[in-house]
Amino acid sequence: MTDWPGLTEEIERLLRLQTYPVAYKRLDDVKELDNIPNLRKLDRTATFCQLPTLVRRGGWTIGVTRDNVPERCARINGLAATTGEEIDREVANFATSWFATREEARKQMAEYPLVPAGEAVVLAPMAAGKFSPDVVLIYGNPAQMMLLMNGLQFKNYDRFNFFFIGEGACADGLAQCYTTGKPALAIPCFGERRFGGVTDDEMVIALPPGMIETAVEGLQELWKRGLRYPIMYFGPECDPAPALARAYPDDTTIGKKRWKASRTK
Repeated sequence: MTDWPGLTEEIERLLRLQTYPVAYKRLDDVKELDNIPNLRKLDRTATFCQLPTLVRRGGWTIGVTRDNVPERCARINGLAATTGEEIDREVANFATSWFATREEARKQMAEYPLVPAGEAVVLAPMAAGKFSPDVVLIYGNPAQMMLLMNGLQFKNYDRFNFFFIGEGACADGLAQCYTTGKPALAIPCFGERRFGGVTDDEMVIALPPGMIETAVEGLQELWKRGLRYPIMYFGPECDPAPALARAYPDDTTIGKKRWKASRTK
C-alpha cells in the first residue's frame, strides 16, 4: 500500500512546496463519493480550476458532478462526453476571444485531450490518502518543477514533452497525463489565474501516481549530491570554475580556461 503521507512529507521537504500536492480521481458512479471521509460536495457552480486551489491551499476534499462545472470544464476533466452542439458553442465563444476565426478555434477543439466521462470527480490533498488517485497535481515555481523532473529522470531517463493548447491548461496537464500515463508540465492558463488564484510564478505538473515514489527517490539522490532547492546563486561576474570542478571532478578542462574581462572604451 502506498505511503501517501510519507511521500508527501518528503516531496514537500525536498522541494519546499508552498501548497499541498493534489490527488485527483474520476468516479464512474456518483455514489462512490459517499465512501470518501470528510468530503465536501460542492453546492454551487465552479470552474474546474478553482477546485485544486481549495485543496492545495485549504486542505479540502472536494467532490463535484456535472451539475457543478461549466460544460467545457466537464468535458476536459472527466464529467461529460463531448457533443457536436457543445463544440459549436465553444468554437463560437473562442472565435470572439482567443482565436481570430472559428476555423482557428475549431483546430484547438479537435486536438486537446479529454478525460473519459464519469459521474463525479474527487480531489483531496495527496497526504490524506483517502483514495487511490488517477493523477497527482503539484504546483510550484519553475526551479521546483525543473528539479522534480530531474528527479524523475535520475534512474529512468526520458525526454519530457511540453504542450500548450492555449486557454485550457487542465487539458495540457491533468487530461494529458490521464490519457497518456506520462508526466505533463503545463503553464497555467488565463482562467486558472483569474478564477483559480494561481500566482504569476507558478507552474503545474500532472504526474501518474506510480511515479511519485520515483520522483522522491531521485530528488533524495540529487540532494545528497548537493543538487537541491533552493538553488544558490553563484553570480554572473564570478569565475564558475571552482563550483564546476566540485560538481564535475572528472572533467579535466574545468579550471584551465578563463575568460578575460573586456571593456568598451
